[in-house]
Amino acid sequence: MATIFIDGQAGTTGIEITTRLRGRSDLELLTIADEHRKDPAIREQMFKQADIAILCLPDAAALEACALAEHNCRILDASSAHRVNPEWAYGLPELNPQNRTAIAEADRVSNPGCYPQGFILSILPLIEAGLLNPSTPLRCNAVSGYSGGGRQMIESFEDFTPEQADTYNTQTYGLTQGHKHLPEMQHYSGTTVAPIFLPTVANYYKGMVTSVALFASELSGATPAEVQAVLEQRYADERFIRVAPVNAEQQLVNGYLNPTACNGTNNLELMVFGDAQRVIINARYDNLGKGAAGAAIQNLNIMLGMREELGL
Repeated sequence: MATIFIDGQAGTTGIEITTRLRGRSDLELLTIADEHRKDPAIREQMFKQADIAILCLPDAAALEACALAEHNCRILDASSAHRVNPEWAYGLPELNPQNRTAIAEADRVSNPGCYPQGFILSILPLIEAGLLNPSTPLRCNAVSGYSGGGRQMIESFEDFTPEQADTYNTQTYGLTQGHKHLPEMQHYSGTTVAPIFLPTVANYYKGMVTSVALFASELSGATPAEVQAVLEQRYADERFIRVAPVNAEQQLVNGYLNPTACNGTNNLELMVFGDAQRVIINARYDNLGKGAAGAAIQNLNIMLGMREELGL
């Protein structure tokens, strides 16, 4: 039986992972009383007892935790502190055929960011197939529920008056192009230029869509059907990646693409829409599922040599 310690168990991702792992007979979860969860000495003891520690902490605290855990246990870090660190395995199993082995053998795995997963899984196959030049400047729009912002954002949205809920219903941010996910998005997608990234937080709890819009001229003249075929072939054997038929009306509700349809699952749906001149690639998933806690559990299972879908 593997022993797991979640450092940061009181945060949004920590709570989600704990909830999903609780009750599994193949794992033992170590816990710390709330009054001791920031005590370095007690946390260090937890690291010594654990086979794997899952860090659900802000970046600075994750760096501190790694120092405490050094040489004591394997680490799966859900922060963004190590995502482009070459000494850490990048925890996106679907990245390439070799990445599962890298995750399974690593002592240090960095869980991927929520927004980057949709962008990377949409773009990398097109570059690999030669449809998209790596130097093409890209644009990515995205929308997520407010749970992606953590406890303080959740409390802020849930405390809105009706007037505030209307005023702050939909908010785009990262407009100066300094979002912390940009290095990860560029590094693993195969692009040589960081994309223009426009994330939006909206007044619903969870669920997200990333969208990349391209002209056919940027895709060697490829049609939406040809782009869909590349994605479908690339992810044909992936349990959690689903590629819809091109221009799939059944994915829409009254013509609208709803970001919440994958909530409660570890699925990521890729959908290609467009016409002869324009192609739009959408990735829809649960920002607390495949985007965070689900991805962490998927990586944990791989690290432990267990069936990837356990608990998912």
